Amino acid sequence: MSGKVDLHTHTSYSDGYYTPEELVVKAKNAGIDIIGISDHDNVKGISEAVEAGKKVGVEVVPGLEISSDVRDREVHMLAYFFEPENEELERYLSFFREERLKRAIRIVDKLKALGFNISIEDVLKRAKNSAVGRPHIAQVMVEEGLTSSYYEAFNKYIGNGCPAYEKKVHLSPQSACKIISDAGGLSFIAHPGFMPEALLKELINAGVDGIEVIHPSHSPQQIKFYRGIVNEYFLLESGGSDFHGGKREDDKNLGKYYVGSNVVETMRQRLLRNTA
Repeated sequence: MSGKVDLHTHTSYSDGYYTPEELVVKAKNAGIDIIGISDHDNVKGISEAVEAGKKVGVEVVPGLEISSDVRDREVHMLAYFFEPENEELERYLSFFREERLKRAIRIVDKLKALGFNISIEDVLKRAKNSAVGRPHIAQVMVEEGLTSSYYEAFNKYIGNGCPAYEKKVHLSPQSACKIISDAGGLSFIAHPGFMPEALLKELINAGVDGIEVIHPSHSPQQIKFYRGIVNEYFLLESGGSDFHGGKREDDKNLGKYYVGSNVVETMRQRLLRNTA
């Protein structure tokens, strides 16, 4: 099977710029046949994307991105093909969305102490119905002229180790894998980048089903390395553009970073074996 598959995109239900419908249309125009909606701690955009996909001929895979933690190092996990209406999954996601709000309030308070005229109300207005996060704070800082760019907001003020940084609550990798599995889905290590091999193996031992091999941050050498790990440990491969849109200025990535539809078929086969 051929065709472009992008399994890592974000909508306005998390920190993406476009609505689910707008994103699906953009994916269609970029030549993508299958798209994974993988918002942070939020599955509310999936049903809208599915309906939009039916209209334009794009298949939508239910996805999700959640944060995990290994010895104070943040690790992102991707989930696919789970049941979006799973009550236990939604219970965990509701908890993490509440924690995201508490974290955003703490970050805004730190920014105020640094002399920035910013309010949590402005941030929530920007986030709308999505899971609030640092990208929304960065967007407000740019819109209010408090920083010259989105990246300056992160690199100087709210990024890891910066003056207004606040840590967020995480799941253990084992718990993340179990929650995803119990909801009928498959778990993947997201954009491992320059993750130490020891940590990568620790996550594999935690029970992940696969690794995100294709990602804009991965070099050809890294792609080859992660594909080798996938084959060595009989894992699944995923990949995509990690597309957000808006001030990320990453429109060029949509349709550029993708995997083949055979990757999705292999996922489906693994799910069938899991339920056999």
